[in-house]
Amino acid sequence: MTLSNAARKGRILLVGLAALSLAACGFNSVPTKQEAAKAKWADVEANFQRRADLIPNLAAVAKGAAEQEKEILTGVTEARAKATSIQITGDDLGDPAKMEQFSQAQNQLTAGLGRLMASFEAYPNITSNENYRMLQSQLEGTANRITISIRDYNAAVQDYNTEVRTFPSMIGAQLRGADPLVPYKATTPNADTNPSLEGKL
Repeated sequence: MTLSNAARKGRILLVGLAALSLAACGFNSVPTKQEAAKAKWADVEANFQRRADLIPNLAAVAKGAAEQEKEILTGVTEARAKATSIQITGDDLGDPAKMEQFSQAQNQLTAGLGRLMASFEAYPNITSNENYRMLQSQLEGTANRITISIRDYNAAVQDYNTEVRTFPSMIGAQLRGADPLVPYKATTPNADTNPSLEGKL
């Protein structure tokens, strides 16, 4: 074996070892998991948008409601406008302040919808309306989709965050400048308090 042939084999071996060490340190797995989390976030946004798109139809059905419901309906419409105005991009998924702002806007809309739906129960002419029942079913289905997509997003974030924080993948994460992502936290007011059924049974 000549010296140049041995040097060539040595370089090939060195390149192979370098590629293997990069693969072992998460150089490829970190962006793969980050993109998976971003894709799951897109599902969350799509389901929130679906809910926002249903609200104008619900508002049209609600126009026949009593005068006092107008304030609730106005609040829901304003909450929808605020919730749809806050956009989160894939680059914002690591920003706790933006994620909190998005979460608060969505929670405000959820609370307003809950008040509106509860107020409709007092109006048999609305709750017996076929359009209302269809919209209620669509909103309930969308709420379930939102819950599932948030759960899937948070699982992807947990997987990604574990990857960027554990050795040896953290080396690849640091080389790529990959920071942990923020999980979605839906905070329902008084969620830590048991509901009272007194007078409701």
